[in-house]
Amino acid sequence: MKTDLTDTTSSKINSALTEARRSIGTAAIGMVLTLVVVTDEGSAYDALKAAGDASREHPSRILAVIKRPGRSPRARAETRLDAEIRVGSDAGTGETVLLRLHGELANHAQSVVLPLLLPDAPVVVWWPENSPENPAADPLGALAQRRITDALTAESPVEALDVRAAHYAPGDTDLAWTRITPWRSMLAAAMDQRRAWVTSAVVEGESYNPSVELLGMWLASRLKIPVERVVSNGPGLTAVRLRTDGGDVVLDRGDGLMATLSMPDQPNRQVALKRRETAELIAEELRRLDPDDIYASAVRTGVATLLAPGESERAAGGKDGSSGDASEGKEEAAKPKAATTVAKAASRSRVTAKVSTPARRTASAKRTTRSGRADDSGSGSGKQGGS
Repeated sequence: MKTDLTDTTSSKINSALTEARRSIGTAAIGMVLTLVVVTDEGSAYDALKAAGDASREHPSRILAVIKRPGRSPRARAETRLDAEIRVGSDAGTGETVLLRLHGELANHAQSVVLPLLLPDAPVVVWWPENSPENPAADPLGALAQRRITDALTAESPVEALDVRAAHYAPGDTDLAWTRITPWRSMLAAAMDQRRAWVTSAVVEGESYNPSVELLGMWLASRLKIPVERVVSNGPGLTAVRLRTDGGDVVLDRGDGLMATLSMPDQPNRQVALKRRETAELIAEELRRLDPDDIYASAVRTGVATLLAPGESERAAGGKDGSSGDASEGKEEAAKPKAATTVAKAASRSRVTAKVSTPARRTASAKRTTRSGRADDSGSGSGKQGGS
């Protein structure tokens, strides 16, 4: 059932929703949350389709905020709210309201959305594109317990990760992080089977893919190891190699569908690791409404901590004490100052030459006992399996 309202108000929209539910015989509200989708006309169809599919797992009231401020001064001066209400089979398992905000009203979307929120229900805001730099400070984001962005749709996806880290607030998350959940689970399960001392890692994926960077930062933050970033032809994330004292653990996915898990002294195994649709990603994020501390730790690690191919071996050489001269000391001192410059250059050209792990931290890691290091890497990976 669809209802169109022109030049309306939030009060009239609420009344129309009640009438629509009565017309289809469902007077009670059986929804568990409010999902606010902030989009434009060009992306509204795909975003609403994904939100509607996700609502089959999480029945929700979907409020699509479409801002149309106008181009001419006269259009910007006019204020009007148009709404399209969808209930029943046209709205998945919940209710969908398209809110088109014209003129100056586009700058005050929170005043329109607030009266339409479900009472005593969580609020989630999703920006499919053009997300604000600080989602928690955005007027709509301030209404929500969870705020979902997507760095992949940014003009510079890698630089967008630095923005996410600078403005992170509890409740923030990004679909670039959600996309690597199966990878993190698979790697954690592999390390639970083979408890070994992980010395370094290599992450391979296509250029300008923030999920590849996030996976590398997650490994660096949890295992405290140097991580190399290698650019491949894709699609998306293609391979992860964990170098251990007993051999390499490799998870390789070249076609975007099936991956091969290779472990020392074990036969290769084929595992399903397909690239997921947006609806599946949104449904996963709606399963949890508490802050994601692991995501916060990973994104704050910084893209600049990832190394260029071959850098981990040189970092390991420094740990062995083979190069302790004054020239290397000067080089290490200069690296922190160059971190920002290197990160910006990497985001422009995708030549991911990054700053290595500081010598003091890697040296202290080397001094830990062999058994203690194995326990630390195994437990760190195990925590990630449920993220």
